[in-house]
Amino acid sequence: MNARERLIVGLDVPTITEAEAKVRALGDSVLFYKIGYQLVFAGGLEFAHDLAKDGKKVFLDMKLLDIDNTVAKGVENIVKMGMSMLTLHAYPKAMRAAVEAARGSDLCLLGVTVLTSMDAQDVIEAGYEYDPHTLVLRRAEQARAAGMGGIVCSAEEAGAVRKVIGPDMAIVTPGIRPAGADRGDQKRVMTPAEALKAGSSHLVVARPIVNAADPRAAAEAILAEMTGVPGT
Repeated sequence: MNARERLIVGLDVPTITEAEAKVRALGDSVLFYKIGYQLVFAGGLEFAHDLAKDGKKVFLDMKLLDIDNTVAKGVENIVKMGMSMLTLHAYPKAMRAAVEAARGSDLCLLGVTVLTSMDAQDVIEAGYEYDPHTLVLRRAEQARAAGMGGIVCSAEEAGAVRKVIGPDMAIVTPGIRPAGADRGDQKRVMTPAEALKAGSSHLVVARPIVNAADPRAAAEAILAEMTGVPGT
């Protein structure tokens, strides 16, 4: 894959009008977009469908988790929308239901391990007995066993996850910040080059691009950094 196939720009904006403006500003420099809750609840599902029809790749970040039948029926409809990636929380039953529902399609199902906004204390408060690193690896192993297409994790865990899941599954890492950028609410972050070297296959970058005075220039600077990493 080249850098444009590996960079996913998070459209974390409040309205479709603003999202459309960002896509126009980024032009052909960006191929892949992530759409999450904020935009979904402002009409983002139809917008996601339109992006896919226009030849863009769309990562629908819904972090699904429900009873098996509900997950399966949701995935079946998402397949029909032409999405490229979809997230689920990495719970074994939900993952197995999603994999069966997506069978035969091109939809890459991603298991969310531990959110990059969470550190060890946050994981303890959530009731888990594992530290974040151990929990990530356990969920990665379960995702591989379920037949998922990839993992969402911090770039800090990408190298260890790659050893667990092997060479073929995707590792999608949010919490990517160019050198000198504000971390915001992210606690486990890396630069684009560091993340690729650590084993990430795809990088999700939102605020450093969409909040930039010149989003296209910001995206192209990140693409240039990614292109400098061997294999990209």
